Amino acid sequence: LLGLSDDPQLQPMLFGIFLSMYLITVLGNLLIILAVTSDPHLHTPMYFFLSNLSFVDICFTTTTIPKMLMLVDIQTQRKDISYPECLTQVYFFMIFVGMGNFLLTVMAYDRFVAICHPLNYPLIMNPHFCGLLVLVSWLLIFCISLHHTILMRKLTFSLGTTIPHFFCELAQVLQMASSDTLINDIWMYLAIVFFSVLPALGIFFSYHQILSSLMKLSNTASMHKAFSTCGSHLCVVSLFYGTGLGVYLSSAVSASAHRSKVASVMYTVVTPMLNPIIYSLRDQDVIGALGRLPGRVLSYLDGL
Repeated sequence: LLGLSDDPQLQPMLFGIFLSMYLITVLGNLLIILAVTSDPHLHTPMYFFLSNLSFVDICFTTTTIPKMLMLVDIQTQRKDISYPECLTQVYFFMIFVGMGNFLLTVMAYDRFVAICHPLNYPLIMNPHFCGLLVLVSWLLIFCISLHHTILMRKLTFSLGTTIPHFFCELAQVLQMASSDTLINDIWMYLAIVFFSVLPALGIFFSYHQILSSLMKLSNTASMHKAFSTCGSHLCVVSLFYGTGLGVYLSSAVSASAHRSKVASVMYTVVTPMLNPIIYSLRDQDVIGALGRLPGRVLSYLDGL
């Protein structure tokens, strides 16, 4: 792995920046999980999915950033990565990217049911059904990612293969293979359709139905109140798919490895860091739960 930069003067600064961003990401998402699990007011489907998204964001960044920090750490300067380690990173990267897409889609469906079918919302989005949605998503992604990883084990690489990236990104790894990758390429595009295109269509359909339903309301205040519950989710969706599209376009338009790496930083590091910040700033229920969290922690500690 070549990492982000070979400049020794930049590496200490990069190490400090990405270590800080990683700690902020982990702390922010942990606070969201603690707030949702400890506050009865947030024991609703929307916040159940949000806590799962926070867990996925922690795992997602942990898949890539620790290795990135080793690449820019002057004392270690470990740029080598074994093939099993690379496959493991690809496997978990696919899992958490796919799960993030699925959770955003399920959250959009939750908003669709809440706004378009409010009377049936408690019946449809019951705890059993919400848990089943998350469980099925995990199982599907585990199976697809595992199959893709098994296919990659059959590829051959020349000794000392160099990947111009800071992690084992699937497309970059396939480009470095010395054997035929046709089957892998087909599966990669199928995975893109399954992990990205279909969830994006699901989100688009949900919000199309939401907008159609809101247009029928004659009361502007009611319309604004209903749509305001989607604000945080829309911001996260725009950030997630916007940065993902930026990575794709930067790879398609330019062959520059540097531009591709910079674009990848946006969705592997910046997006998971901003998600809890967006929900903390825009969602009044989350703000209230975070304000009550220290008191709940102190009460719990006093009871020990």
